[in-house]
Amino acid sequence: MNVISRRVHGYLDYIVGILLIAAPWLLDFARGGAETWVPVILGAAAIMLAMFTDYELGVVKRIPFNTHLIIDLVHGLFLAVSPWLFGFSDYVYLPHLLLGIMEIGIVTLTERNPVLNAARSH
Repeated sequence: MNVISRRVHGYLDYIVGILLIAAPWLLDFARGGAETWVPVILGAAAIMLAMFTDYELGVVKRIPFNTHLIIDLVHGLFLAVSPWLFGFSDYVYLPHLLLGIMEIGIVTLTERNPVLNAARSH
């Protein structure tokens, strides 16, 4: 079931990117290690990916939308497992796990193909 339009996905890309960058300080788990930098780097990457994606909110429009979704999925998986992968799960894991699952959920609920405007098809 695809309930998130490509346009809404675009807005979510920028919002999630900003949230990931700010999360270590907003959620008070910034220690300067991987627990801090994994979400910051993934957040910056999400914003850059959004800017270069060929969809409604892309700026440069070079990356196909389906490729974008695959990268989002990989980012979500990586974020979700990062506390165990980098060994900081004893300190913090829930924000990384939940935000990663949220990213995966957004991908699975997003419309893959652009909805053609009926007025343009005439």
